[in-house]
This record gives sequence, structure tokens and C-alpha cells, in this order.
Amino acid sequence: MSRELKFMQEAIELGRKGMLNNEGGPFGCVIVKGDEIVGRGWNKVLSANDPTAHAEVSAIRDACKNLGTFQLDECEIYTSCEPCPMCMGAIYWARPKKVYYANTRIDAANIGFDDSMIYEELTASLEERKIKMNHLGREEAIKVFEEWKNKNDKTRY
Repeated sequence: MSRELKFMQEAIELGRKGMLNNEGGPFGCVIVKGDEIVGRGWNKVLSANDPTAHAEVSAIRDACKNLGTFQLDECEIYTSCEPCPMCMGAIYWARPKKVYYANTRIDAANIGFDDSMIYEELTASLEERKIKMNHLGREEAIKVFEEWKNKNDKTRY
């Protein structure tokens, strides 16, 4: 078995265990640096009462804690399913070098995890979105942005 398949099997098994423990859907993820797993996650939406507790987000949080960093440079993500839009955002923020996935988003939709509405919403204009977006309080909020812009000791990310 190849190195990549070994790590993918671990991600798949985490998804199975979480599902069988009724913690959430059948999704698992591992994050690898070099040849070492540095982060593990599985879907915990039900057990944590947290809609953001997807496998990839959980694994990113675990890996960042274990590595003591907010970036996953030189890491690979192995996930049992193509990441949803939320997880893709988290993955891009974490900046790994590569992502491997097993099942597709169509496979996920076929078992009741259909993200197509979110993909459509992301390309819709603000006026056309199902959840109304209201612009409010910019006059005060922009002042904090200016403070950040002028802050001398900030860490860029």
C-alpha cells in the first residue's frame, strides 16, 4: 500500500468511528507533515452541537495546536470526502501544500449531504441570497481596520 493510501485509510477509518459513535456524519481527516500524522479530525457536528465541527476543520484545529502554529506549511490533508465550501475556506486559510480526497461531493449528496445550495449562494448577488445580508455599522468598524493597518507589531497571515 502506498504512503498516500495508508493516510487516506486512516482518514476513512476516523470517519467510520465517528459515524458509529453517532458523533456526526461519515467524514474523517488526517493532516500529515513529512511522514507523521500531526492532526486528526472527524465529523462532530452532533456530539458537539456545532455545525462547524466538520472533519477537516477539526483536523486543522488539532494539527495547528500540535504544531504550535496557525499555518500548515508543508502539510498534506487527507480527507474521506471532497471538502465542503466551509472546509475549503479553512483549508485555504491554513495553506497546506496538497489535499487528497476520497469520495466526491456528488457521493456526499447521494447520502444526504448536499452542499449545492451553498455553492449556488456563493455566486449569487447579495440581493439574491436566501439569507439576507445587511450592511450596518461600517463607520465604527472601519476605524478598527485603520488601527490594524497602522499597527506596527502585527503578525501578517
